[in-house]
Amino acid sequence: MSAFSNEPLKDGNKSGFWKKGGGFPGSIKPVYGAQHPPLQMMPRGKEERSKGSSKKDAFRDFENKTSDAWDDGDDDLLVMANIQMSMRDVQSTAKAVMENHSKQFSAQNQQNAIKDHVTAVPSATLSHGAGPGVGVRMNSAWKPPKSTPIRFTKEVVPDREATKLEKFRSVLAGPNTDLDELRKLSWSGIPKAVRATAWKILSGYLPASVDRREPTLQRKRHEYFSFIEQYYDTRHQEMHQDTFRQQHLGLGTILKDIPRMTSLAHLFQQKVVQEIFERILYIWAIRHPASGYVQGINDLVTPFFVVFLSEFIENDVESENFDVSLLPKEALNTIEADSFWCTSKLLDGIQDNYTFAQPGIQMKVNALKELIKRIDVPLYRHLEEQCVEFLQFSFRWMNNLLMREIPLRCTIRLWDTYQAEENGFADFHLYVCAAFLVRFTQDIKREQDFQGILMFLQNLPTHHWQNKEIGELLAEAYKLKYMFADAPNHLSKKK
Repeated sequence: MSAFSNEPLKDGNKSGFWKKGGGFPGSIKPVYGAQHPPLQMMPRGKEERSKGSSKKDAFRDFENKTSDAWDDGDDDLLVMANIQMSMRDVQSTAKAVMENHSKQFSAQNQQNAIKDHVTAVPSATLSHGAGPGVGVRMNSAWKPPKSTPIRFTKEVVPDREATKLEKFRSVLAGPNTDLDELRKLSWSGIPKAVRATAWKILSGYLPASVDRREPTLQRKRHEYFSFIEQYYDTRHQEMHQDTFRQQHLGLGTILKDIPRMTSLAHLFQQKVVQEIFERILYIWAIRHPASGYVQGINDLVTPFFVVFLSEFIENDVESENFDVSLLPKEALNTIEADSFWCTSKLLDGIQDNYTFAQPGIQMKVNALKELIKRIDVPLYRHLEEQCVEFLQFSFRWMNNLLMREIPLRCTIRLWDTYQAEENGFADFHLYVCAAFLVRFTQDIKREQDFQGILMFLQNLPTHHWQNKEIGELLAEAYKLKYMFADAPNHLSKKK
């Protein structure tokens, strides 16, 4: 018979009560509480017992015992097994034992709190419970000894970010930065304090040698402003009017796009910022006549500008609310030049996205279509049945690198990984787009017509996204890359 049975013991089995395993059934120690009250462990005898029973004293001895019943020897248990109890006695006994245990655990918990200096809670909370997640009630009468007061300090939590920051600083300190190690660390995100330096190195703007960095910065910044003097400052002179108005360079589009930059409303509505962007885009278009300026390139300057701006403002000040007129001219020039060169490095790797007919984007959209066809057949068929073309929604994903689909803070985190990946903006972005689309599979399939699907895809619910969601997206993208990157023919449209 199981020791947990509520049936009365037979006379012949008393000697074997709770003897299996040499102590108690299964050698498992239940814990007193709502789910394991002591009364469940006691065999039920007759409903009534004699008031004058001589076993009443033994029962009272058990009731007053405050140590755990399952720690007692077998002899005590055998004596207890012979006791027949009423339900009222069982309930009162259980209550008494639980109260005694509650007092013991409460006192021990309070002493541990003092010893370890854990986060203290208001006295009113101590008297009514220790808060969510704490299963022991505090004794309202308990007070800490006067000689050992509770210290109200912040909870001590392992600071992973601090550890990660130290690793980055160690790698960046040189004398020659290990680029492989820097990419490895950067893949999972770069701390804000070193992000600007890490991005400049990963983009190829800064050399790995620490000694060469400052001379390189001075030379490249001087070179940029010589372009400004040569091309931008003379743009209104008659000799440059034709160049400024050339449609194939898209210079007129720059003047239209800049005022539309309101993703970070206050920051990008400032005239100083708009003038910086206009100069960066103008010089880039002049220096890259094969493509010129294409609508959307202005978005790609934004993450660099915000990250490099953060070097000059306090950590507790949000970039989108910062008044750049507070910065000295020298600082603004530094941000502008560095943003230009890093944007140029990025665009050098994906320039076929912006040449005539944008063939790079066309190929990436087709590759995305073939990839979805292999990893999510129901989604692919649903889009096909509703006559939704991938070009209709994913062109913007490729042209703007998902910047219109997710918050800027998420774009910056995403670009940490893109910078760490080999050809991240050109190749890895494809797998990110695939993981991004599949993430919303169920929502898309709930839309039963062409208009509903496109409306959803153009207004995806990502405004609340944080680093957690980007981390999940990147993990899924990495799995896709692992499966398909070494087999590119699988992404080629079969004829």
